[in-house]
Amino acid sequence: MSRPFKVLLVTCAMAAVAAVITACGTEKITASKSDPNVHWGAVLFSQRCAGCHTLSYAATHGSAANVRTREITNGPNFDQRCERPITRVLYAIENGGFSGAIMPQNVVVGQDARDVADFVATYAGRKAPNALGAVPCEKQPIGSLPAATSTTASTTSSTTSTTSSTTSSSKSSAKKTTKKKK
Repeated sequence: MSRPFKVLLVTCAMAAVAAVITACGTEKITASKSDPNVHWGAVLFSQRCAGCHTLSYAATHGSAANVRTREITNGPNFDQRCERPITRVLYAIENGGFSGAIMPQNVVVGQDARDVADFVATYAGRKAPNALGAVPCEKQPIGSLPAATSTTASTTSSTTSTTSSTTSSSKSSAKKTTKKKK
């Protein structure tokens, strides 16, 4: 074999090995599928929160590994930070974190926000080191969310009926005005 052919062959082999090694690092969501809402919350967290937060159960790595080199958009590492009770997590989702400065408000809404909050409250802090005198995150109560209100459905239906009655009364007024002009 000639020398250029050997160099080309070795280069191609190294590129193939690099591609295989890169593909081996692909992670998947490991949150349990036994509770579909929590698993759906993990999927949404992976889609909407991965750029800024780390939570290995959703296969996300958005937090800074080193505090000295972090960027302003790096959010908390939820592998290390316990987030309980669940109402606190939902508050942060709805209000853009606790400062409201970086995280967008309502990054997920409605039942999706409740599912993400349930997922985060369930899995956050599981990889935190044990601190002397601190209660481990798994032993802290998750709490519960208040019942979802259906005010939006009743508001929508009353708005629709008001709009349709207003529309029909304005149509009849327009007919009367047309008849008077003739």
